Amino acid sequence: MVEVEFEGDDVIFIVKGIHKLWALKSQLTIPQAHILAVRRDDTVLHAWKGWKAPGTKIPNILTAGTFYLEGEQVFWDVSHAEGALVIDLEDEQYKRLIIEVEHPEAVIEALASAIERNRAQRG
Repeated sequence: MVEVEFEGDDVIFIVKGIHKLWALKSQLTIPQAHILAVRRDDTVLHAWKGWKAPGTKIPNILTAGTFYLEGEQVFWDVSHAEGALVIDLEDEQYKRLIIEVEHPEAVIEALASAIERNRAQRG
């Protein structure tokens, strides 16, 4: 499970509880301007995850950590598909975050607002 917080121009993705151990990461800080899109996409949860590097994959239970897929790094922390979000990034180590959050619709709304603000500022 990941908690999402806004701090200035950054979004902090905080990995909660025992998931820190499985994901081998406690948090990610991403500038709002580097977030391109956020969505729910159940198909990505059933597709090939890529190669663990480092990460944890327990089929049908948990995917957490860094995975390489088609030459790009993807960060995963999902154990329940109903709370999963896909966040596309640019100019970051990770091309995509696939995370589980407690309130997905609220996080989608908050991130979509940040994306729109950044697009308006860019002109």
